[in-house]
Order: sequence, then structure tokens, then C-alpha cells
Amino acid sequence: MYAHAIKYRVCYADTDQMGYVYYGNYARLYEIARVETLRSLGVSYRDLENNGIGLPVIEHYTKFHAPGLYDDELTVICQVEEMPAARIKFSYRIKNEAGELINEGNTTLVFMTLATKKVIKAPEFVLNALRPYFEL
Repeated sequence: MYAHAIKYRVCYADTDQMGYVYYGNYARLYEIARVETLRSLGVSYRDLENNGIGLPVIEHYTKFHAPGLYDDELTVICQVEEMPAARIKFSYRIKNEAGELINEGNTTLVFMTLATKKVIKAPEFVLNALRPYFEL
């Protein structure tokens, strides 16, 4: 398993009239964490795209436990729990400043060629970056 955490300060534009993080913004927090998790492994979305590979989301699940609030510093923990094949699944836990779990979820993405939009196996450079975290 591989895990990476990011910090995110909730800005006013992230919130609704009640001062809560608007529910649609959690997908954006997941994306930020996912991109930074891959970057921490030495893999960037730019590298993928430069190699003709896209990573569209095909599944998204989220569960809310408590609201994120304006000006909170959130910690988003992103995990890759299994080696990818044609799909890669990320799980997320978002905690507030008090360390309380406020949100959890997961997304599944597929590797595809940008030119043909066909699903492909995970590229070797992604597998090589993750392999050390899954070897016994």
C-alpha cells in the first residue's frame, strides 16, 4: 500500500451559505490529493499525457461524516491499496484540524490512450513507481 497526505486550507469560495465546504468540492480535493500522490511517486499527469495516456474517473464514492468549515486546514490522506492493472483505485480520508474524520471516499480511474480512447494496461513507469510499496 502507498499513502500520501496533503494539507488544504478551506477558502471562502469553497463554502456554501452555511460556511460548510460545498459537497461538490470534495471531488476537487480528491483530485488534488490524487495528483499529488502520483507526483510524490515521481509520476505526473503531464508525464502520462505526454506519453499519450489519460486517466478518466469511472467511479466515485464519497461519504460525509461532518462538515468541513471555512478556514479549516484539512488533511487529505490518499492511498493506493493495490497494484493497478488497467484500473487504479484511490481511497481518501479527510480529517479536520482536530484530527476528526469528516469525509471518506474512493475513486477508480482507467488508463486509456488519448488517441483512441481505448483502455490499456497501466504503463510500466507507473507500475515501477508503485512496485516497492507492494513487494513482500
